[in-house]
Amino acid sequence: MQLPEHHRIHHVGWLRAAVLGANDGVISTASLVVGIAATGATRSAVLVAGVAALIAGAMSMAAGEYVSVRSQADTEAADLLLEQQALKHHHAAELEELAEIYVARGLEPELAREVARQLMAHDALGAHARDELGITEQLAARPIQAALSSAATFSAGALLPLLIALLAPPHLTGVAVTGGALAALAGLGALAARIGGAPVISGAVRVTIWGAGAMALTALVGRLFGATV
Repeated sequence: MQLPEHHRIHHVGWLRAAVLGANDGVISTASLVVGIAATGATRSAVLVAGVAALIAGAMSMAAGEYVSVRSQADTEAADLLLEQQALKHHHAAELEELAEIYVARGLEPELAREVARQLMAHDALGAHARDELGITEQLAARPIQAALSSAATFSAGALLPLLIALLAPPHLTGVAVTGGALAALAGLGALAARIGGAPVISGAVRVTIWGAGAMALTALVGRLFGATV
């Protein structure tokens, strides 16, 4: 009987974009809000700056993620086309190349050639894409999905410090946003670590430390700037 296995590698594509987007939304927007609040600006000024950061950040994340993943997809497509041409014109050599890969992984030469022959008879390009190029369905580049995921999760993360800034007393905006953002970052880090199978505490701590550093620096800049105006 086959035991049920719950592997996490198929989460890696969307998980990376989602966590990056949410973390960036919380950190960048909260840092900006804390920095503007530290200058003594009015609540309306803080909120306008935060909303602008949300919109600009979401568009930037979407564009950056799309360009990055689109480049990866173009590279994969070019490699697959090259491999397709090689299979068409040098089929025997490609069979030997695939067999050598299996030999290097521990198969006997005769068995490796038979495995390579059968796999290439079934799906030659798929076999070479997977075992020679490392391109699989789970890890294939999906630029539009990555862009939309990054924009959506950035916006969701950025909404938290904006809501806190809207509801908190004006004189406590910086403290309230900092506390809320750090709690959210710890939760995001723990969630990402749990989904990915990594240690939960270390995942939460490393994200929280980076967020605390970013907000501390922007608060310092805001206080210095506000004191010199």
